[in-house]
Amino acid sequence: MPAHLTDPDQLKELLGIPFTPEQTACIVAPPAPQVIVAGAGSGKTTVMAARVVWLVGTGQVAPEQVLGLTFTNKAAGELAERVRKALIRAGVTDPDVIDPDHPPGEPVISTYHAFAGRLLTDHGLRLGLEPTSRLLADATRYQLAARVLREAPGPYPALTRSFPDLVGDLLALDAELAEHLVSPEDLRAWDAGLLDSLQGVRLGNADLRKVPEAAAARRELAGLVIRYREAKRARDLLDFGDQIALSARLAGLPEVGRVLRDEFRVVLLDEYQDTSVAQRILLAGLFGGGTGHPVTAVGDPCQAIYGWRGASVANLDDFPAHFAQPDGRPATRQALSENRRSGGRLLDLANGLAEPLRAMHAGVEALRPAPGAERDGIVRCALLRTHAEEIDWIADSVAHLVRTGKAPGEIAVLCRAATDFARIQGALVARDVPVEVVGLSGLLHLPEVADLVAVCEVLQDPGANASLVRLLSGPRWRVGPRDLALLGRRARRLVSHARVDGDDDPDRRLAEAVEGVDPSEVISLADALDTFLETPLDGTADDDGLPFSPDARVRFARLATELRELRRALSDPLMDVLHRVLAVTGLEVELSASPHALAARRRETLSNFLDVAASFAAGDGDGEATLLAFLGFLRTAAQYEKGLDNALPGGENTVKVLTAHRSKGLEWDVVAVPGLVTGTFPSGQGREKWTAQGKVLPHELRGDRDTLPDVGSWDSRGLKAFHEEMKEHQHTEELRLGYVAFTRSRSLLLGSGHWWGPSQKRPRGPSAFLTALYEHCAAGHGEIEAWADEPAEDEENPALRQGTDDQVWPLPLDDEALARRRAAAETVLTHLDRLAAQAGTGPPAPAAHAEPGMYDDPDWPPPPEDEEPPLADERFPYDEAPPPRRCSSTAA
Repeated sequence: MPAHLTDPDQLKELLGIPFTPEQTACIVAPPAPQVIVAGAGSGKTTVMAARVVWLVGTGQVAPEQVLGLTFTNKAAGELAERVRKALIRAGVTDPDVIDPDHPPGEPVISTYHAFAGRLLTDHGLRLGLEPTSRLLADATRYQLAARVLREAPGPYPALTRSFPDLVGDLLALDAELAEHLVSPEDLRAWDAGLLDSLQGVRLGNADLRKVPEAAAARRELAGLVIRYREAKRARDLLDFGDQIALSARLAGLPEVGRVLRDEFRVVLLDEYQDTSVAQRILLAGLFGGGTGHPVTAVGDPCQAIYGWRGASVANLDDFPAHFAQPDGRPATRQALSENRRSGGRLLDLANGLAEPLRAMHAGVEALRPAPGAERDGIVRCALLRTHAEEIDWIADSVAHLVRTGKAPGEIAVLCRAATDFARIQGALVARDVPVEVVGLSGLLHLPEVADLVAVCEVLQDPGANASLVRLLSGPRWRVGPRDLALLGRRARRLVSHARVDGDDDPDRRLAEAVEGVDPSEVISLADALDTFLETPLDGTADDDGLPFSPDARVRFARLATELRELRRALSDPLMDVLHRVLAVTGLEVELSASPHALAARRRETLSNFLDVAASFAAGDGDGEATLLAFLGFLRTAAQYEKGLDNALPGGENTVKVLTAHRSKGLEWDVVAVPGLVTGTFPSGQGREKWTAQGKVLPHELRGDRDTLPDVGSWDSRGLKAFHEEMKEHQHTEELRLGYVAFTRSRSLLLGSGHWWGPSQKRPRGPSAFLTALYEHCAAGHGEIEAWADEPAEDEENPALRQGTDDQVWPLPLDDEALARRRAAAETVLTHLDRLAAQAGTGPPAPAAHAEPGMYDDPDWPPPPEDEEPPLADERFPYDEAPPPRRCSSTAA
């Protein structure tokens, strides 16, 4: 190819980018293997695009001989667009002069998984893989895993978790085995050896006793993985893990590597610190192993936050050895450390946090601000007395910024977990700030989605007691605590082997337990609810001596009827089931009737959730996505709040609320990080341990075993040391996550915490992260807006004291919402009266589901004769606020 570029200054001038000396060195490096350790905001994507332009423009390679790989479709699209525009801007390609018979070549830029899929399409026959194999979508994966579990012969005594949880466990173990290229048979053999070695060991504490339990569960799960993989093969199906594992096998064939190296003379690997062991083996097998192929890997070990899902930061550290020169010399290591995103005072904070990380990894340098930006950026921190006050502080700060001219789209709130999303969203909406919750795991915590999922859980699983209580105590059914407690008592009585209240005769209970009772029988509130379909609803029945209020009997019977009708449609397509639930429960109508901007946001939230469900259903090629499979998918999303799905913030001008994990690669002018309290951020909850979880692969079998702690001896001392090392490992991962969160802002970082949580008996206090922010501000680099004193030793959580105060039950209804409902009802009734008058048939009869006066008469329904009026917590009309009666919630 003819040369267009001869000097790096030409490249700067043509692209209009003032590259730093570090960037220039990486761009114009000779075509040889190199790894670039690129700090946050140092312009790695710009450097990769410019390197393509340089190599193509200098005639060293043709555009179509360049391969670029990254993780997400969005990142691949952005890199491809930057490369295309840079080639045009540099004059290397001319879009106005194109020969239709000989179109110009373009670089091949895709995701790692898409590249693996292409590799299998081209070379899969070498492994006996049929070209007709299809890629499994999430819906089909969960559907097929559920089918395998249902059809498995068993027994599986060690698998004691619920069915939807087991679906997730099966898929999790299958994925880990694929990521580390371990066969299920090898895992079963390893666990068998572990169980044998533990036979003569005294397991003196609960943690030690969990080890053989986890090993037994893992062996049974591995057997199910074998069946799951057989089911995939029988249907010519592959998932992402299969793609990478099979491609890694292909990479071991010398002829495949030769073909790929001839086709792609230059390779760019983005976010290399997030690659898994199997991906590293694939890439090194094709382009490494002493071939000296021109591979440029870019990444930052300080931002390696995906170890929990199989990523190995050791891949970046060991790149020079994996991709060595033909003469055995290690690949070149370079660094990018000038940050052009954040002000210098923000970078001082980030550098202080990352100091231990820099000591752990080679080639990592402290971030430097751009010239002239050394004093830019500001940190504001606050320690509030209560969690509620902290939420208000964050919301007030954001609202003030918006009112003073800051675009909402330039602001983000980054949380360690999604549990506070609903409170933050509500607080911002109450201040008229447009807000968007990003990601499925975040949506699941919002009340409108949680209510829909709760109904689905109850439909699918009669034992979903927590979900049913959510519905019964919610704003629609408004059942009081006394009747909820009585429903639980009836549910216990329905289970023959459960202990009856007051029955303290152990001989009788033992006899009942061995009379052929099904041990899988569980206490089910849904079963107790069904009994109200068989008893009178007028309050006169005293079938089991439990004094349910008459109104509770009516509500229980209505809900039981509703659930029974909905269960008849469970075999329908997923979206039909969800829309039927929305229609029957009236959730959409409730949101439409609710006032203020919060209702509009909640309608948008519900719509976003339905989009996720529709995408899940569309991903099932057979159109058989079921509610059970979808619930399994949702449980996994809720468990891994760090980002199961790849949802990214939309383009609307709204404040984005998302998890810190999901913020990687993004930037905003203003970033708020709440919840910087002890045990929350950094989190004290470590990664799931293989010694206690059957779905987790033992460290000894992992490809990155050298970077992980393991058990030295099977006694209390050895296991305690392992737990301590895992805690330290978790601390390092949390440090990386904090570094990511604190390097997202361009000009302003808000950090906050509190002493008293919403339900904690002991104060929390500032975490190490918030303390670092405080010290940074105290040194003159920011502002300390509030700093509450530590509570006294005998002080109680004020949030808990509120729970013992007198409360109105049910909660009073919103007057404006009630007025809007009644206005809508009046409009409908007036229209029906007009139609009836025109037809000459007289006024219409009341609807079957709405008794006369139900929505209008505050004294409806009348109490039965000789009975006191119902208590305030047992009123029936859903849209009528009863006269408040003060009652102690603790007594209730």
